[in-house]
This record gives sequence, structure tokens and C-alpha cells, in this order.
Amino acid sequence: MTFKFAQKAAIAVATMGLVLGLKAGIAAEKDIVDTAAGAGQFQTLAAAIDAAGLTETLKGAGPFTVFAPTDDAFTKLPAGTVENLLKPENREKLISVLTYHVVPGKVMAADVVKLNEAKTVNGKMVTIKASGDGVMINDANVTATDIDASNGVIHVLDEVILPPEG
Repeated sequence: MTFKFAQKAAIAVATMGLVLGLKAGIAAEKDIVDTAAGAGQFQTLAAAIDAAGLTETLKGAGPFTVFAPTDDAFTKLPAGTVENLLKPENREKLISVLTYHVVPGKVMAADVVKLNEAKTVNGKMVTIKASGDGVMINDANVTATDIDASNGVIHVLDEVILPPEG
């Protein structure tokens, strides 16, 4: 009985590994932008990336680590914030906000939790807090990690993080 159970468990684990590996392989064929767009929960982020003119950059070789706020995260901002950021006259501020969500290199979750801070593409630092409750980037919770892309990795945030002024 024990051998049969162990054999079934091994088959189940191998099957799960193949299924998960196949999904990761498919995602890894897509770049950061296409992976985020395909997930269905980053439509606002995708629109902001496009409005900022960062699509081609984030489709580039990278590697990039993107702390990606969901559509729900954008709804937590004060009313009118997203609409204002998407206006052409606010493009530089939008770029600043978006590049504050990007760290150069491919930093997997196992490495993120070892850090206290990280320098973003916009030059400002984000704070990283890991505890038994999870990981936070500034005041945002990381809700999903290690979404593999061909040019980096995505970690999902439940809030939009805003760069410090000045």
C-alpha cells in the first residue's frame, strides 16, 4: 500500500511539474508587456505603459523586474489620478511613476526577500519588507510572484507605489 501511494504521489508531482512547466514555458515566450497584457488584470498598467511611450522599452532585451499593480490597485488611487497621469502634458510624471515600478535585472522572489531596498529604473529606492505575513514593496503587498517573461519577471502588487517627491 505504501509503495502504491508513493508511486501515485510521484506520478501526480511529475504531472503537476509538466503542467506548471508548460505554463511557465508559454509565459516565458512572451515579454513583460505581452505577459502582463495576457494576464487580464493589468489593463490599466498596459494603457499607462503605452501612454508613457514605454512599450518598446519594456519589450526590449531587459532583463527587468516589474512590480505590477493590478487594475484594482489603480482604483485605490484618489479619483482622477489615473486620468490626469494619462494626459499628454503629464507624460513625464507618468514615466516617473511607471519606472518606479521597475528594477533592472531579473530579481526572483527568493532574492527579493533578502533585500531591504532596491534602486528602481527612475533612480529612486523602494523599501522591501519581508515577514511571516508576506512581502511589501513600500506600502503595497506582493500578491503573486515570479511570473516569468522572456525578458524578466513580474511580481504583482495590490497598490500603485508612488515615487517620493524631489
